[in-house]
Formats: sequence, C-alpha cells, structure tokens
Amino acid sequence: MPKPDPSLFTAAPLPVSALDDAERLACLRLIRSTNVGPVTFRELINHFGGAKEALAALPALAQRRNARIRVFPQAEAEDELAAARKVGARPIFTIEPGYPAALAAIDAPPPLLYIKGRTELLARAAIAIVGSRQASAAGLKLSRTFAQDLAAAGLVIVSGLARGIDAAAHEASLAAGTIAVLAGGPDVVYPPEHAALQARIGEDGCIVTEQPPGFVPRAKDFPRRNRLISGLSLGVLVIEAARRSGTLVTARFAGEQGREVFAVPGHPLDPRAEGTNQLLKSGATLTTEPGDVLEALAPQLRRGVAGLTDAPTPFGNSSPPLSEPTPRPEPGDAERERVLSLLGPHPVDIDEVARAASLDVREVRVVLMELDLVGAIVRHGHQLVSRSIA
Repeated sequence: MPKPDPSLFTAAPLPVSALDDAERLACLRLIRSTNVGPVTFRELINHFGGAKEALAALPALAQRRNARIRVFPQAEAEDELAAARKVGARPIFTIEPGYPAALAAIDAPPPLLYIKGRTELLARAAIAIVGSRQASAAGLKLSRTFAQDLAAAGLVIVSGLARGIDAAAHEASLAAGTIAVLAGGPDVVYPPEHAALQARIGEDGCIVTEQPPGFVPRAKDFPRRNRLISGLSLGVLVIEAARRSGTLVTARFAGEQGREVFAVPGHPLDPRAEGTNQLLKSGATLTTEPGDVLEALAPQLRRGVAGLTDAPTPFGNSSPPLSEPTPRPEPGDAERERVLSLLGPHPVDIDEVARAASLDVREVRVVLMELDLVGAIVRHGHQLVSRSIA
C-alpha cells in the first residue's frame, strides 16, 4: 500500500491567542459557572472581550431575570488545576493554541479539554476505529490490521479505550500515534483491566477528556465521549457492532458532524454484524481494506483538517479576536420580552427569531445569552433554540 504525503495529515492552526495563568483560571471558572455551556461560553467571551470580564458581568446578567448564578469559586478552580498538574494532565480551551482543529469545527465544541501525553498528535489528521466490546477473534484481527496500516500511512488512531475493538486499535497504533478519549477524568481508569494500556497511552500516545481529575464516569457520560471520538476524527470506521450499541451512537455523531462513516461488513447471522450491516444499508462506505479509507478521505486530506465542514470554528475567522470584543448591542426590556415571547417548545433558528422580532441578530444573541444563563432556553445545536419547559 503506497504511503501518502505526510503533509496532507497536518491540521491547519486556528487563529487563537495564548492564555496566561490568570486568563486560563478565569476560563475554567467561567465554564464551571451555572448554566454556562459551550455556546454561552463563546458568546460571553466574544461579547465582553475576555473570561475575566465575562465573570464580572454574570451577576448583573442574572439580576435582569431575578435569577441566581453561582460563579465558580477561584479556590475550587485552583484546586482543579493543581489536581490536573499532579496527574500530568493540562487544560486546553477552544481559545488557545493547540486545541484540536477538527474538534473545533463541530457544532458547540467542548470549551475545555484535559490532555495528557503527546499533545502534538492532536494537530494531525485522525481516523476513529470503534466497535464491539465482545469482539470476535476475526474482529480483533481486523481492528489491529486497520489500525496498524492506517497509522503507518500517517493517520492518528482515535478510540475510546473500551474492551474489544477499541483496545486492539490502541495497541496496534500506539507506536505510530493513538489518542484515547475517556468518559471520566484523566486519572480514572475504566475498564480496570486497561490500567497498563491507559498508562502507556498517557506516555506514548495522548489521553483526552472533558472531565476533571477524579471524575468517575456514569452511563450518560459515554455518549459525550463518543461525540469527542468522532469530532476529533476525519471519519469513523466501525468494526463489529450490535444493532443497539454505543458504537452506533458514535457513527450517528459522525454523520451529524459531516464525517465519513466506514463499516466493515459481517456475516448476516452474526449479531455483532447487525449494526455494521445496517450502517452499510444506510449509506456508510463499504470497507474491506485500509486503502478504502485512504481513498475516501483523500479529498478532505488535501483540503486540510480545517476544511472538514462549513461550520465556523470558535474564535476563528468568523469571531473577533479576544483583544477586540464585539460592540455590545444592549437590548432593552421590551426587546428581551419580544424574543422570549417568540420562543416555544419547538426548536427554531436564531436568524428566524431575529427576523420575527425585527431585531439585529447580535441583539438576539445577547438576549439568548442572558436567557441561557438563567435556564430559560434550550440550545439544540446548529443555531436552534427553544423555550425551556422545566
């Protein structure tokens, strides 16, 4: 199999700014404050010009809605950062260099990641390999073969450190470059039998997680992990998956993020092939050898990772730099009530709200930012919002 030009596998850097310790601490406090999710984090910093300024503004924003917002205490943020340093992990925010370009291109990327190990792997193009935890011997062999060959061709292998297909992919690609995405904190081992493998990846590969040190994963945290797996990658290769499995959740996220979905066909009588065969019926790329993946990804690799999707990257060219905050349109009470009255339980596009309210879209974003902080709206991704029914 010919080896592609390695320059095709390098991500374009995001136009972001380096953070000093004080700014990094302020970013952590902001994202840990009440109701500050990925979109609101971005909007607050764009609007006020920095995390410190946004933190100072939170009480006044809450007061407009007679709500209380807990600003994350500085001491707790300092303790979290100290715990990360102790386990060899460091935080990285969307607004600083080194944040993975592919992940930054998805809708509402996580503002904060903890990373450990060879962080330069995050700047290279990657392919995710996922599949059954109860994999067959043939499935494990396929996982090792694909991981080894694709890594030799220059791609970083991303997976979730689960039993079966994931572990085989990590093992086979560790020497060339692998990224393990965790559902728990960077120091939490799951499953327990992968303690040695996780330690090796933390040294020779890279560990990525949204969660702080000491965080023990719950069932609901694994879909969030799966979203990161697909978000970090150009595509997702599925090797053995039952009809209902977390692997198919990863494939669904990949489709929503504009990633390629590859599936290795299996025997119709093997329940571990039901999910992969269904993916093929739904339009996934039929894959029987590593060359199939490289051929399908070639156009994206030539464009570079930053050209994965048409979605704007946070703090990229579509957003102002931190040193030049967005001019602040300050809607009054009448405008705020008008926007709120237009929202219902059905998601609607922000541009449609602006047209219906006869307001500038920037004014609507400010109102939505305030409503989000007090839990009055729900964001559904892709600029869709609805009124909270809680």
